Amino acid sequence: MSDEQSPAPSVPESRTVAKRHTRLSLVWIIPIVAALAGVWVAVSTIMSEGPRITIVFESAEGLEAGKTKIRYKGVDVGTLSKIRLSEDHRRVLATAEMAPRTEAFLVKDTQFWVVRPRISGANVTGLGTLISGAFIGMEIGNSPISKSEFVALETPPVVSSDIPGRFFVLKTTDLGSLDTGTPVFFRRLQVGEVVSYKLEPNGQFFTVRIFIHQPYDKYVTANSRFWQASGIDVSLSASGLNVQTQSLLSILIGGIAFATAPGSLIPATQTDGPFTLYATRAQAFEPPPRNPQTYQLIFKESVRGLLPGAPVEFRGIKIGQVTDVRAQVDARTMQFSAPVTIQLDPQRLGVRVLDLKAGTDLDSIRRRVIDSLISRGVRAQLQTGNLLTGAAYVAFDFFPNSAPASVDWSQTPPQLPTTPGQLQTLEASVTSILNKLERMPLDQIGNDLRKNLANLDLTLTAARGTLNNADGTLLSARTTIDNANNFVEPNSAQSQELDNMLIEISRAARSVRVLADYLERHPEALVRGKTGEAR
Repeated sequence: MSDEQSPAPSVPESRTVAKRHTRLSLVWIIPIVAALAGVWVAVSTIMSEGPRITIVFESAEGLEAGKTKIRYKGVDVGTLSKIRLSEDHRRVLATAEMAPRTEAFLVKDTQFWVVRPRISGANVTGLGTLISGAFIGMEIGNSPISKSEFVALETPPVVSSDIPGRFFVLKTTDLGSLDTGTPVFFRRLQVGEVVSYKLEPNGQFFTVRIFIHQPYDKYVTANSRFWQASGIDVSLSASGLNVQTQSLLSILIGGIAFATAPGSLIPATQTDGPFTLYATRAQAFEPPPRNPQTYQLIFKESVRGLLPGAPVEFRGIKIGQVTDVRAQVDARTMQFSAPVTIQLDPQRLGVRVLDLKAGTDLDSIRRRVIDSLISRGVRAQLQTGNLLTGAAYVAFDFFPNSAPASVDWSQTPPQLPTTPGQLQTLEASVTSILNKLERMPLDQIGNDLRKNLANLDLTLTAARGTLNNADGTLLSARTTIDNANNFVEPNSAQSQELDNMLIEISRAARSVRVLADYLERHPEALVRGKTGEAR
């Protein structure tokens, strides 16, 4: 109890004591300043660096990490920092460090390519790289979508995106001498160039993309015609020799020309193509066929020189063209023939149907016209169009002596009658002459000719004797002529005596003339004598 009531021991009373502040040592100031400076340098470096992109190349030829520059309009905008192969080892991946504030350049349609010395069409580019080395060219796109990985072009673009003008698409079956950079002419003025070309997946056509500069792009309308103006177009006609070419440049590297009919300007949205690229100007402006009709011709002769596209003419006027030439053999008779498919334009035959009623069958009218021509002897014949190249064409003309024929309109296509060509007719004539020669009795003619030659030999022998006698006579005559020549020589004695004799004869003739005159006046002198004379 006493313990419980004893007072508790005294406990010291606590109190708040203020913390004592210590001063920062100068030793820590230098590291802190160095750290701040390092952070500042790092931030400045990061802020000063541009974006990093990857460019895919087919080859790293001429490229060098740390040295190859990326240039836009002659200004360096980046440098290749690393070059490596792709995982499949087929391509080259190049990492490029771009300059600051070039993020807007790197969009979806931005293009890169390696600038090297290059000759393409009429353009010669990249000659400066022979000294400075290759660099990477750049063309900024207009897409709003950003991009950091690009595939480089194999060839640089021919036309920059900032050049005013328009692009057009052409279709052709034969590329000819066209290439990237090939010039495009309008009235022999260069107004554009070929940008690119590619073969269609079906392998039947080429797609050629061209660029026409302003203000010449307004002359390309829906009625424009394009043709290949490569080389020299030489034609020989009744008007003489005609030579056509666009320029010396087109002779060397080729070209494309176009023309537009006056007053046919169409809004631009309707003339972007594709246009057909023709081989020649004549083909470009040839009127297109209207409702062409397909027919077949069977030739039993050589069709060498006849090709698809060859003209079909009626008395010199083109009415169609050849579309196909094949060969066939009749299994029963084993005879060779050449079916030729043609297309005829009824409008070019010049048949005009007047007062045509509604619902009239035009096909029946065309059939009646062709039946009428066939009944009057119209036949198809192969003829040679060019003696130098051997090119042939199909000609329709009237042959009144040809065998009767008709058209079976149930066939598809209908078959028109033909007649042998000029060469086959000539061969038939030569064969007929040879057959006649074979029927001649050449052996009997040879025996008779041998006998006649023997008789002729005897006759020539007799004539030779006669000629010998004639030679003797001629020798005597020659001697007489020689003597006469000696007699009449100017300095010979016979010539002088002949001169004296002629003088005496002249004197005697003069005396006779005087006597005759005297007797004419005095005829009595013949009896009495001359008056005054002594008797």
